[in-house]
Amino acid sequence: GKHRIVIPCLGHFREEYEKVSKLYMNNKIRTTKYTLLNFLPRNLFEQFHRVANLYFLFLVVLNWVPLVEAFQKEITMLPLVAVLTIIAVKDGLEDYSRYKMDKKINNLLTKVYSR
Repeated sequence: GKHRIVIPCLGHFREEYEKVSKLYMNNKIRTTKYTLLNFLPRNLFEQFHRVANLYFLFLVVLNWVPLVEAFQKEITMLPLVAVLTIIAVKDGLEDYSRYKMDKKINNLLTKVYSR
């Protein structure tokens, strides 16, 4: 029948464990949405899927046209930049807490039954 080989990751089994473990995927949990490299582009992509953010972006772009300029260009950008920054900080903190929880769960000690 089918059987399973379990090799402990300590002592004199360490070399054999490292050789065999390369053949299999790990079972680490990862619930985070972002990495350090993709945080900014992915977060902006998600935020501009909201209609309100697109509306304020449209107002900013429209205000840069000299014929339509209603306010100073920089003042029009303030609400959009403030909202994007606050949401990005909130998303970053939430993702960091998920990362810490994943790390805690992945480093839990596990008991293995052995006859």
